[in-house]
Amino acid sequence: MHLSGGFPLALPLLMVSSLVSASVSDSFKDCNQFFYMHTPPVGIQGANLKRLCQRYKDKPRYATLYDTSRRLPLYSAYIFKKSDGKRRMDTPWMYEPQLVSEDETGNMKVIPLSDDTDPLIEENQAVLEDYADAVKYERGSLNPDQHQAEPDDKSSTYTLTNVVPQETDFLDTSWNPYLGSVRQRLNNFCHGKSFMVTGVTASGEAIQRGNKGRLAIPKHLWLAYCCPRFDRNSPYEVRFMFPSYGGYALNENTGHSVVEVPLKTLEDFLKRQTDMDSNMAIFYKGCVSENHIKRKRDLSNVSLVAET
Repeated sequence: MHLSGGFPLALPLLMVSSLVSASVSDSFKDCNQFFYMHTPPVGIQGANLKRLCQRYKDKPRYATLYDTSRRLPLYSAYIFKKSDGKRRMDTPWMYEPQLVSEDETGNMKVIPLSDDTDPLIEENQAVLEDYADAVKYERGSLNPDQHQAEPDDKSSTYTLTNVVPQETDFLDTSWNPYLGSVRQRLNNFCHGKSFMVTGVTASGEAIQRGNKGRLAIPKHLWLAYCCPRFDRNSPYEVRFMFPSYGGYALNENTGHSVVEVPLKTLEDFLKRQTDMDSNMAIFYKGCVSENHIKRKRDLSNVSLVAET
């Protein structure tokens, strides 16, 4: 495994938006239900961004913004499902046929044997061979199966357009435990849908294969959730983490503890990264609490009754 600095950090700005088009490269319109208020994040930059509705067994499971030039998902957006955190161990790794041809089915497919791999697959996305000699790195999912409950939803997370190279020690001792703590928090205190976005920042380094920079290596991993309807009687030590909160960490073997922060702080941190725009925003209007809206409505009704 070799590292390369072959991927530029400063790339032309392509805002994430919902354009009117059937093409997977132009729009999230077929899977905008995975975004809070049907609004994708804005301000994430890349050279060749593809908006993927990740389909498994004819059903959209989550959405991914994928950079084909760096063969790296920049984020995956999904709905958290209350679960016991168990992993699905018998699912083969898959690839995204829509990145090969727009005429292909939207359903992810099992990766063929290496001798049968279509060159177009390798051109546009990661393949298993890219990780074969990358002994420092594991395939870490942005939409993790421990945040899903149904077997098919768990299986759909095992596609290489949903994973990024993560340092082994970082994944095992820092990021996976953090995903587990978020799972327990949302299991216990989120009473409605929780909209999740998990993403990366770029380091400029890449995993090489055959003297070619193949996979961009993330500098940071980050996660944000938006749970508009939550338990207002939750303990104080978790109540301030609703309706939204986030976390980020260095994708390194040392100094990789997850820093949990308010959504605004996370966005401010991401704006300082070279692959983010100054207008970067994860959730529409910062994720608005339904509890607050309901309280304002109740107070308004009380005022109307008093006036009569």
